[in-house]
Amino acid sequence: MTTVNKLVQVAGIIDAAEADMVIGEGADWIGFALRLPSGKDDIAEQDATSIIKGLQAPHAGVLISYLTEAEEVSQFCDELGVIAVQLHGDVATEQLKKLKSLRPDLFVLKSLVVREGNIDELLKLVDDTHPYVDMYITDTFDPKTGAKGATGLTHDWSVSAELVRRSPKPLMMAGGLNPENVGAAIRAVKPAAVDAHTGLEGPDGRKDREKVAVFIAEARRAFDEIG
Repeated sequence: MTTVNKLVQVAGIIDAAEADMVIGEGADWIGFALRLPSGKDDIAEQDATSIIKGLQAPHAGVLISYLTEAEEVSQFCDELGVIAVQLHGDVATEQLKKLKSLRPDLFVLKSLVVREGNIDELLKLVDDTHPYVDMYITDTFDPKTGAKGATGLTHDWSVSAELVRRSPKPLMMAGGLNPENVGAAIRAVKPAAVDAHTGLEGPDGRKDREKVAVFIAEARRAFDEIG
């Protein structure tokens, strides 16, 4: 697995052609959102498995999951062949601990969903869970839909910056990032990594090559600036 510093992830991969394009433009990790609560996955599990199997290090496929039980997460990661999982559900600390004991080899990212007035709750979550997490990922709550990820909405970056300062583990920043704002976001928050999904899509719902290229170039430039 590649170093988690200055890392760029593109999430919501829908097919092999999109995966090849995104990796070709310089993304480090690609994310596959599967078994979503809505039942509307972007890609079939067998297609995701095939893409993940073909990735060469330091590139990696990441399962983006709303599952909350350690054994189910571990089994699904085995089926897909991923070495990293991003947990977006309300996973109990005990389940995070169990997942780490079951799968010490698995790189675990835990979401910190920013909403109005919940900074104290997020700081406590970091304090409670950091022994069992390898990286956090911030995202933005959508009060209209209740969605906790891939909302296309930005949040108060000062919250993410505070979480970076508090967390003993690195933090990936997500939530409404796009080619126009990713540089400013990195300079303001100083995360270890960034992730984008809807902000890189064209009108057809596919990742737009130019948006992906500019996003990655802007992220790399900003990461170099903050050292």
